[in-house]
Amino acid sequence: MKNLAELKTALLADPAARAEYDALAPEFDMARELIAARARAGLTQADVAQRMGTTQSVVARLEGGRRIPSMRTVQRYAQAVGGRAVVRIEIAPA
Repeated sequence: MKNLAELKTALLADPAARAEYDALAPEFDMARELIAARARAGLTQADVAQRMGTTQSVVARLEGGRRIPSMRTVQRYAQAVGGRAVVRIEIAPA
């Protein structure tokens, strides 16, 4: 039986699968950043939800990485974890 790393390597060897995986990178980057901010603040999803005035399931969906949340939602999330949202544009290498 393959472990997760071996399975990922095998799947990403397929160019079509790799393209789909790479296309999802922005959503997963955002999700990782939200989760990391909450962890640094020492909060649970329920804590963040209460501070945002929403439910834990909404926070779970934000952290799920299936879609990029609006800037306003990111600002509310950032405020809930005691931070602030910062936008940065990075130019991709040619």
